[in-house]
Amino acid sequence: MDLPKIKALIDFVGRTNVTELKVTEKDVTVRIFRTGHEISAATVTTPTDGVHATLPDTQTAPSHNNSSGTSVRAPIFGVLHRASAPGQPPFVNIGDVVEEGQTLFIIEAMKVFNKIAAPCAGRITFVTDVDGGEVETNNLLAEIA
Repeated sequence: MDLPKIKALIDFVGRTNVTELKVTEKDVTVRIFRTGHEISAATVTTPTDGVHATLPDTQTAPSHNNSSGTSVRAPIFGVLHRASAPGQPPFVNIGDVVEEGQTLFIIEAMKVFNKIAAPCAGRITFVTDVDGGEVETNNLLAEIA
């Protein structure tokens, strides 16, 4: 991974509410994390292929509208995709039953596609109408009851 790409990732973390971002490209892993107002970066070499990002596990919060449900919120700022590709059916619709870990959305940020997974099993009671548009960190994307 080259220095301009690492600087772009650090700038991204600095502009958003993301507290930790881990990106692996070929055999290099970069972990960028925020503690208070400081941003730190560490580079670790690992034997992996491809590019992926790992986001913090705290991606859900209790719903304000339905105290018995689980809210799925945007962990980062980016472009929300409700389907795997244009013209394809959405990952989920209202009324669908989902399993824990099932992909609900994809958020594209800096050309990295981050899968947003169901934190628990249940029935979808709310799905955002945003598709192909920008979402802010902590925007409500779905609710699972």
